[in-house]
Amino acid sequence: MTKSTVSRLVPKVPGVPGVPGASRRAQYSASTKRALIDVAEELFTELGYANASLDAIVAGARVTKGALYHHFSGKQALFEAVFERVEADAARAIQKSLKGKRDPWEKALAGLRAFLDVVQEPRYRRIVIQEGPSVLGYERYREQEERSTFANVVEIVRSVISAGTWELDEAMLQTFARIFFGAMSSAGESVASSEDPIEAARRVETAIGFILSGFQVLADSGVELPNSFESDQPSR
Repeated sequence: MTKSTVSRLVPKVPGVPGVPGASRRAQYSASTKRALIDVAEELFTELGYANASLDAIVAGARVTKGALYHHFSGKQALFEAVFERVEADAARAIQKSLKGKRDPWEKALAGLRAFLDVVQEPRYRRIVIQEGPSVLGYERYREQEERSTFANVVEIVRSVISAGTWELDEAMLQTFARIFFGAMSSAGESVASSEDPIEAARRVETAIGFILSGFQVLADSGVELPNSFESDQPSR
């Protein structure tokens, strides 16, 4: 990591007029934590979790190991903070793509394309797809993934379902969302791990676009869902 890169990563503590010293210390503490996450994100992306040492991280952030342990219990906790930020940035990018889209099909495709752009980013591919499951453990990984991006999937599914005459209770809508979320997660992994991510993303967009076209035909035709889908009322 070059000196200029380190200087860029380490944020300066801003002066806060009229703020007591205690608040300034809080600002410095937040700045230190941010610097650690910034440097860790870059090193985890470049070297991977196993090869990014805490010594290199604290050196890049220009802090002591004591400062690191003040904010994080260890390397895994620091990785989780990086993971959370990368996932949160991805969720914001997808949410931004959905804004202003009134047509449900246009909205769904916009969200899909934003997601496919995200999974091709080097930091997302390395930190979330490649390293996340093994470092965090499968359950924690899924929990973090759902916390950041599942709400976007629910919004898209709700919009698509509302394009038809179907009336689904919340439990059934959540079921649809989880199925689509699982499909998107799997598709993201296939793109991120592909030797040609651009071509893999194109295939995923074609496949999911085809599925969405099927939903659009059903919605436009007024086709009803089977009775077992309409509610969770007991069968007679």
